[in-house]
Amino acid sequence: MSDDHVYMTLAEGHEDDTRWAYGTGFEDPLHGVSTAVPDGVDRGGLTELCLALADDALVAAQRLAEWTTRAPELEEEVALANIGLDLLGQARLLYARCGQIDGTARGEDAYAYFRDPDDFRNVRLVELPNGDFAFSMARLLVFATWRLAHFEQLAASADPVLAAIAAKGGKELTYHRQYAAEWVVRLGDGTAESHRRMRTGLDRVAAHLGELCNAHDARTEVLAVLRQVTEAAGLPLPEEGPPPAGSGREGDHTEHLAPLLAELQGVARAHPDATW
Repeated sequence: MSDDHVYMTLAEGHEDDTRWAYGTGFEDPLHGVSTAVPDGVDRGGLTELCLALADDALVAAQRLAEWTTRAPELEEEVALANIGLDLLGQARLLYARCGQIDGTARGEDAYAYFRDPDDFRNVRLVELPNGDFAFSMARLLVFATWRLAHFEQLAASADPVLAAIAAKGGKELTYHRQYAAEWVVRLGDGTAESHRRMRTGLDRVAAHLGELCNAHDARTEVLAVLRQVTEAAGLPLPEEGPPPAGSGREGDHTEHLAPLLAELQGVARAHPDATW
């Protein structure tokens, strides 16, 4: 199966070819959407969900930004930067929603820059160091597939703001998944060295599938996409790791999150009263 075939098959049902939805469009996804929390919606649960999804996106975006000036080619550097900007856009909308519903009226900067690592609720997968390009593509494939499955369900959320964010983000995540799938096939079906690296990357990511599926049950969707892509790449389907002893959703993170946040938050904390 060629790269293009994988791309087209994964895109099936998503004919709208909007790729950099935050980078190229100027339509406000929340235009005309009521910000009132509907009756019967659990405010606490909604806040926790929006915060977790925002943290996933923010940390993933920061890792992708680290590829700037380091990607294999200029075209891939631009692509990864734009994927990171998509995720950053999702994080901003979700943090803003948290401030609206948790009663604090905090802005997005307060959530992103002035919380400590223990307060973050992102899954561990996104905080791991980038490693080589093969690992980053394996991680992006799994993360985008898992997040897309979640967003497709949330597009029917009782909260109109979350539903709008999920509908907009789904278009972006569809492309993120396609982009990563192309690279997994290209590397898996390439040289002996690229095949080895891609297999190693997938095995490392598979160890975190348990946490992802505990955070949101998307195991069927993730494994179906992985099976399709790995078959095209001539790679074995990686084995899912055992259930994790802890979870980033509970504030139990790897040692890699603190230094990442220190770099992300450094300027804002050094100048807490600055306006941007």
